[in-house]
Amino acid sequence: MQDTYTTGAEIKAAPRRLPPEVNILFVLVGIALVFEILGWIFQGQSFLMSIDRLKIMILQVSVIGIISVGVTQVIISGGIDLSSGSVVGAVAMFAMSFAQVSTYARAVYPELTDLPAIVPILLGLLAGALVGGINGVLIAYTRIPPFIATLGTMVTARGFAKWYTKGQPISFPTDGFAFIGKGMMPVVIFLLVAAIFHVAMKYTRYGKFTYAIGANAQAARVSGINVEKHLIKVYVVAATLAALAGMVVAARGQTAQAGMGLAYELDAIAMAVIGGVSLTGGRGSIIGTMIGMVIFGVIISGFTFLRLDAYYQEMIKGVIIVAAVVADVYRQKKRSKKS
Repeated sequence: MQDTYTTGAEIKAAPRRLPPEVNILFVLVGIALVFEILGWIFQGQSFLMSIDRLKIMILQVSVIGIISVGVTQVIISGGIDLSSGSVVGAVAMFAMSFAQVSTYARAVYPELTDLPAIVPILLGLLAGALVGGINGVLIAYTRIPPFIATLGTMVTARGFAKWYTKGQPISFPTDGFAFIGKGMMPVVIFLLVAAIFHVAMKYTRYGKFTYAIGANAQAARVSGINVEKHLIKVYVVAATLAALAGMVVAARGQTAQAGMGLAYELDAIAMAVIGGVSLTGGRGSIIGTMIGMVIFGVIISGFTFLRLDAYYQEMIKGVIIVAAVVADVYRQKKRSKKS
């Protein structure tokens, strides 16, 4: 038998690629340094060295960050969810109506006041899961495009939020319910949610099935995955997390209003896309979305720090979202050429 061997000249070292999250982290560092330099030029002070500013920045994006964790899973599965912001408003109103104190004379349900915090929280999560189930069933079994199905749910949920108390806000929650929005609790809740679903997406069948469906739904079906049932799970998770975010934001402000969560779904999608989640499905990670969330927060906080008018901030935010989508399209074309 003739021995076979390979000479050093014949061995081609495969180029080592950095994880996508590392590249996104470099972008975050670059943007932060830009604002640091601009801060010294225009404001005469540091942008990054203010602990209070960084705390406020993280608090501002943590609630939308909770939503973005669910939206990330939906996008990886090949779908989209436009109903998240409306679910925030609807569940905030619904849950807060069961979280009021008895000393408030105009409670929505006077006979159901001073309830333990777990009661309105569970009711809110169940309401979110119901909305997610409706989204999932519509998308999985009626073949309605996710954009249309969740658009319909978005309008319906917002209408429910306005109808529930005829547009009147709901206030005066119990201390137990208010606790989930107190201090840095929104950040703690976000980190717990992100950690749980990072593990779920990377190490469990749930995550593997989600990636498989997003990459090629037909191939996933042939390999034995119940695509329809799994899609329902993904949308239930996303809406439940939106419901959680709604209760956190209501507890933080100690009031619930029908207009809460307006355009939160767009910010959550932007965080995911900036974090490297592909709108074509099958690619992305929770860690990438977390970095995208911080990038989003740094940009908004940086604009405020530089005293840029709010309407300019909105316009620039739109440009950033479009740029992130263009970058995603470019990445997909680059991958398709290599394959």
